[in-house]
Amino acid sequence: MATRLKEKYQSSVRNQLQEKFGYKNVEQIPKLEKVVVNMSVGDAIANAKALDLAVAELTQITGQKPIVTKAKKSIAAFKLREGMNIGAKVTLRGDRMYIFLDKLFNIVLPRIRDFRGLPTKSFDGRGNYNLGLREQLVFPEINFDKVDKARGMDITIVTTAKSDEEASEFLTAMGLPLQKGRN
Repeated sequence: MATRLKEKYQSSVRNQLQEKFGYKNVEQIPKLEKVVVNMSVGDAIANAKALDLAVAELTQITGQKPIVTKAKKSIAAFKLREGMNIGAKVTLRGDRMYIFLDKLFNIVLPRIRDFRGLPTKSFDGRGNYNLGLREQLVFPEINFDKVDKARGMDITIVTTAKSDEEASEFLTAMGLPLQKGRN
C-alpha cells in the first residue's frame, strides 16, 4: 500500500530535487528517515494517570503504541527522581510515517488558529526539522470532550539531507508549510 505522500515523493519530488541540486547518484537525493513525536507530561510526577491518558492520546494520533520515557536525572525543585516516568514518545518509519506527515501537513497544521506557516529557523543544521504543537486538540482523532488537559508535543522530522537548504527545499516540496521569506 503506497501512501499519497510517498507517491508524490517518488513521482515528482525526487526528480525536482535532482534537477535543482544536480545529484549524480540517486542515493544522494534527500529522503525521509523517521518522524519522532514526543509528549512530555510534567504532571505525571504527581498524577500517574495523566501519563496513561497521554499514552492513549499519542497512540490515537500516531497509530502506534508509544514508549514511556523516564527522567535521566533527579531535580529536587521539581520533585523529580531519576527513573520516574515523565513522558511518551513514538518513532514512526515507513508507511506510518508518510501517513502521519500527510495528515500533519494537510489537516492538522491548517487547523491551528492564526497559522501563517512554520518558522524557517527550526532546522538544526543537519537537515532535520523540529516543530512544537501547543495542544493535541488540533488532531482530528482526539475527541474534544474526553480531553482532561491540553498537552503539547514536539515533532522531529529526520531526513537524509546534508544541509538546511536541501532539507528546506525537500520538505517544502513534500508539503511542509514554511513561511515565505526569511524570518
